Amino acid sequence: MKYRKLGNTGVIVSEVALGTMQFGGKMNMGNLGQEDTARMVKLALDRGINLIDTADVYSQGESEILVGKAIKGIREEIVLASKCRLPMSDNLNRSGATRVNIMRGIESSLQRLQTDHLDLYQIHSSDTITPIEETLRALDDLVRQGLVRYAGVSNWHAWRIMKALGISERAGLARFESLQAYYTIAGRDLEREIVPLLNEERLALMVWSPLAGGLLSGKFGPDSKGPEDARRATWDFPPVDAERGWACVAAMRDVAAKHGVSVARVAIAWLLARPHVTTVIVGAKTTTQLADTIAATTLTLSAEELGALDEVSGLAEEYPTWMVRRQGTLRLPEPFVPPS
Repeated sequence: MKYRKLGNTGVIVSEVALGTMQFGGKMNMGNLGQEDTARMVKLALDRGINLIDTADVYSQGESEILVGKAIKGIREEIVLASKCRLPMSDNLNRSGATRVNIMRGIESSLQRLQTDHLDLYQIHSSDTITPIEETLRALDDLVRQGLVRYAGVSNWHAWRIMKALGISERAGLARFESLQAYYTIAGRDLEREIVPLLNEERLALMVWSPLAGGLLSGKFGPDSKGPEDARRATWDFPPVDAERGWACVAAMRDVAAKHGVSVARVAIAWLLARPHVTTVIVGAKTTTQLADTIAATTLTLSAEELGALDEVSGLAEEYPTWMVRRQGTLRLPEPFVPPS
């Protein structure tokens, strides 16, 4: 396992993190109970993972409860992250990035996780009703109170993240230090606007659904619906352009066969080779699946293999990218040096 800085902070996190959506039975994502949760957490920690990511909405709090029990006694060895924003009930005020929901959310998450603080607290998605400054001031209060070490965001547009960073700098508030986003070899959209922003502002990128909901696991194909119990077989999410997706899977099969590994390992190894990726969040229904996924950290793809995968998955240039490239980079004239 290798480790990387979490954006512009001094926190060190494993390049693979443990996702927890499969813990609990209210989302039908894995339906894992306490015994399986404890087994998964132990395997992850034994393999060098030190970052666990959860959310209040995962099985309506049940995931946090299971995780809290699984890490009891070893909490300080873990970088623990959770999220709020998505609905926790039919009550309209139990949703959103409002001060009232954030304050309620952190109190509930800390209780379920049996801890007195979170290392990273993330806004799960955009709230277009609540002013961004209200959200940021609430998060800043949590940081100042010691309930949260750092704030992060998930599934936001680049312009919205940049606006938030500007408000934080102007008002002297704790800023977002990370973005949790969907990113795969078959879904590289964030490279257009978001990746340049992350690089410029030194934000961490935490990747969710690195296998596109299982589509890139190698178990699916244009003529195969995959295992009946697979999540992707009943839930077509995240959306993937079929032609691009199957082309990527075919290219990864060739690489996987050469190394004698699973297609899933290749998909994650490709992500880990991207310089803007901080950590890849992985989840599994079984310890066998989890062990195979974590093993992607030991797979090094050659420049030739990465080039081939980049070519088959590359994005078409959009405006203004092609215009910027056409116009070239502004170069200042050489300074005048008088003759001696």
